[in-house]
Amino acid sequence: MINDEIRAKEVRLVGAEGEQIGIKPIREALQMAIDLNLDLVNVAPQAKPPVCRIMDYGKFRYETQKKEKEARKNQKVVDIKEVWFRANIEEHDYQTKFRNVIKFLGEGDKVKCSVRFRGREITHANIGQKILERVKNEVADISVVERQPKLEGRSMIMILAPKAQ
Repeated sequence: MINDEIRAKEVRLVGAEGEQIGIKPIREALQMAIDLNLDLVNVAPQAKPPVCRIMDYGKFRYETQKKEKEARKNQKVVDIKEVWFRANIEEHDYQTKFRNVIKFLGEGDKVKCSVRFRGREITHANIGQKILERVKNEVADISVVERQPKLEGRSMIMILAPKAQ
């Protein structure tokens, strides 16, 4: 709340430079802010009496929005990339998919490794387990296992996350 929106009878006033002015009636505090060509901003409404500060509210909002924008710019959105393996995958196909796993982890994304079973392959789930264990062992130095291999329907799924640098 700023200026005329403040409904308290008296407020603890903080000056434009951060100095404590003391407890003042709201009219006097508002007049001091107007004299300095600034705004009276309620910074702690739950306090007894409420704490108000004399500041340039427009400049304050601009600075806050600028900081938030900068924080959003520096944020890294973590995606989950998925790599499908088959239960009877050949070595060359495995190496190709494994390179993708390493690339995704290097970019800072999580990787969902899945082994898809077709038809009767589901009876040999241990083969899928071995494939995922191999992937896990080969990327152990650059990733951590966020979710151990687990059979869900006709797929066995494991999630890898990059190690924090």
